[in-house]
Amino acid sequence: MAAPQLQVNAGKSILIRIAELRAWLFLILLIVFFESWARAAYGMSFIVNLYNIQSITVFATVPLMLALGQTFVIISAGIDLSLGFVMGLSSVVAAHMANIAAAQLGLGPFPAMMFGILAGIVVTFIPGLVNGWLIAYLRVPPFIGTLGMYGVARGSAYLAGGGMTVAVNNEWYSVIGNSRPFGIPVLVMIAVVAIIIMHYLLSQTRFGQHTYALGASKAAASRAGINIKMLTMRIYLLSGLTAGLAGALYTGRFSAGAPQAGEPLLLDSIAAVVIGGASLFGGSGTIWGTVAGALVIAVIQYGLVFIDVEPFWQFIAVGTVIIISVLVDQAQRRFIGGRQVE
Repeated sequence: MAAPQLQVNAGKSILIRIAELRAWLFLILLIVFFESWARAAYGMSFIVNLYNIQSITVFATVPLMLALGQTFVIISAGIDLSLGFVMGLSSVVAAHMANIAAAQLGLGPFPAMMFGILAGIVVTFIPGLVNGWLIAYLRVPPFIGTLGMYGVARGSAYLAGGGMTVAVNNEWYSVIGNSRPFGIPVLVMIAVVAIIIMHYLLSQTRFGQHTYALGASKAAASRAGINIKMLTMRIYLLSGLTAGLAGALYTGRFSAGAPQAGEPLLLDSIAAVVIGGASLFGGSGTIWGTVAGALVIAVIQYGLVFIDVEPFWQFIAVGTVIIISVLVDQAQRRFIGGRQVE
């Protein structure tokens, strides 16, 4: 009886591993599909193409910044619906303050840009702290609390921008947003640094382990001596800060701040986390999975444009991948015996 049991356990382990790596498998299948199409239809390569690689990675950068913070929130069994307009608020503030620093404070282009970016990130402390306070201390459900902040941040962003896009005349923003030293976009370099830091926080620190524990069982985490309220505050503050960074990067990429900058990216951030293997029930997920999820979305969106498919199919394709990811997660939980991914 031992041998069959070992075979069952081995098969179970393989299925668990496949489920955990589903985002990377999706990504490989997509690349194979678009590569085959490009070679058959155009006689060229889709992925062995520096311009395409640069475009896909840049395209993924800003929604990935949102998704990094969203990863911590979803692992803790929460959700942050305010991120899109928190990003827009940061973008507008970053543009406005850079203009003010240059015109009224007499700062040079680089100090003015840094002043604007810092202001854009600092302003996100407010929605992050308010979200955490509502959820941790007033016990407002995350969906409702962050939905309310969605409206507050949306109105604040439009008020800060006067209802319009705020142009910024600073060449250093363009350097950050569009320069490519050694063929690597600066945006991608910044994203790589952010990924490494967030991965370290989630996988190698007590904060990250407590986040997993909170998502797995709030009651058990509390009994283990974890300060649930303070942990929740920190998680939503971190989520707000990543939205602030996303807004600053958006301003750099387009040399302008836009109130609605993050509105279409909110669902992409959630989709990247879910496709990346995080469970909406909390307790599982990784930063590298989120990176893969963001790349899956970017490859779908860029690839469909590349093969000249109507852009509306992007929504159908991404939605289908999300549904498949959730079904795989359900199968993992019910039949495989899901476990926390570290």
